[in-house]
Amino acid sequence: MGKPAVVVEHVSMKFNLSKEKVDSLKDYIIKSLKRQIQYNEFWALKDVSFTIEKGDKVGILGLNGAGKSTLLKIIAGVFKPTEGTVKKYGKVVPLLELGAGFDPQYTGRENIYLYGAMLGYSKEFLDEKYDEIVEFSELEDFIDVPIKNYSSGMKARLGFSIATAVTPKILILDEVLSVGDARFRRKSEQKIMDMFDAGVTVLFVSHSLAQVKRLCNKAMILKNGKLVDYGATSEIAPKYRRMVKRAERQNEK
Repeated sequence: MGKPAVVVEHVSMKFNLSKEKVDSLKDYIIKSLKRQIQYNEFWALKDVSFTIEKGDKVGILGLNGAGKSTLLKIIAGVFKPTEGTVKKYGKVVPLLELGAGFDPQYTGRENIYLYGAMLGYSKEFLDEKYDEIVEFSELEDFIDVPIKNYSSGMKARLGFSIATAVTPKILILDEVLSVGDARFRRKSEQKIMDMFDAGVTVLFVSHSLAQVKRLCNKAMILKNGKLVDYGATSEIAPKYRRMVKRAERQNEK
């Protein structure tokens, strides 16, 4: 056995979905006090356990609503699980919602420091990497413009450039990134590939089985919030292909 990078033990995640339509905060408070609001409990994940070893590249497969993104967010620390624990050994860089932590009133320059601090980078580190971040993002002409004036592509480019300023021990990706235009996408994919080559542990959600087969040595299948299979990609890929075909046949009926 190698050394673990991520250990997920008995993780469950519950969301409360309100059944009622509430038009205003006042309405919500009145209905809450009268106990007229009912919640549907929705378990996005149920008792999921697995270990990822250092250097593993793990593809997370599953149909829509299987709990893939929820699992990534729990491992990234965005969500706290309702039950269970996640242990991580090494610096994690989540490339999930790029630039979600930006403050629209601040400039690109100010947000490099703000977002960088959220990712756990020190001011000294950001000072050192600042030129490299700006150069990679190709936003030199806009760096002193407030982020609210950026297009979504510009925000994603800046977010990607800040997040990847360090080579992490563990990289978390939701879909291999479609950031910016085709040329920038190639550049960002190349940067991710360089990280793959540097022996980083990778967890990523993909809708493309071909991509998982190309990039990952291991894969897991989630179904309705449960982990149904985890192992070598060569064993998991045919099982997932059969599952997708079954789902397609049921949809046709």
